[in-house]
Amino acid sequence: MNRRTEARKKQAGGRGQEPRARKAARAPARPAAKEGRAEKSAARREAILAAALDEFSAQGFAAARLDDIAARADVAKGTIYLYFRDKEMLFQELVRSALVPFVVTVEAAPAANLPFRVVAETLVGNFVREVLSTKRKNIIRLIMAEGRRFPKIAEFYYREVVSRALAAMRQLVKMGIARGELKHEALAKFPQLIVAPALVAIVWDDLFDRFERLDPEALMLAHFEILFAPQEGKRP
Repeated sequence: MNRRTEARKKQAGGRGQEPRARKAARAPARPAAKEGRAEKSAARREAILAAALDEFSAQGFAAARLDDIAARADVAKGTIYLYFRDKEMLFQELVRSALVPFVVTVEAAPAANLPFRVVAETLVGNFVREVLSTKRKNIIRLIMAEGRRFPKIAEFYYREVVSRALAAMRQLVKMGIARGELKHEALAKFPQLIVAPALVAIVWDDLFDRFERLDPEALMLAHFEILFAPQEGKRP
């Protein structure tokens, strides 16, 4: 083999090794690149949900348009379909992300094994901070206003929010009755009696708050004073 042939082989070998070296150098960056794309995708999804909340709050479910939601989120309309099949699925995911986390805290309350009054007042404070004091309350308003026209979204809301919260409240009430903290057994049958002031607060905020302010937390705590009066010796 002459020197010219050996030089060509060495040159070819060098060319073959250089791309492999570059690939090896780039390999560690791939997970970071994937993570970056995942973060951008998650951020875009959150932007769509936030825009959907604003649009549903302003227009209602029927009048809300995906075009306008896309404009609010600063994405193309087609981008929405990468995450959600249609407007109904988008609304369902909005309920899951905005309200189900609070429902999970209600479901976890019985395991804490604390006095019913303590648990109830804690949940009231959480509800006021996480729902009534935020745009999330508009989702409940929308269900109350348009649920009859759109039974599918009402059914979904009942299944994911109402039924789960009521089941947890029933369990809490039964524990309270068993420990002698509560004497009204009707509360176990109708836990709606406990959460009714929350709905009153939402309706009042929507219709009458501009005429007369209502403190929803104070309202619900006063409601507890009435419910718990018999076992606390406050009945006249």
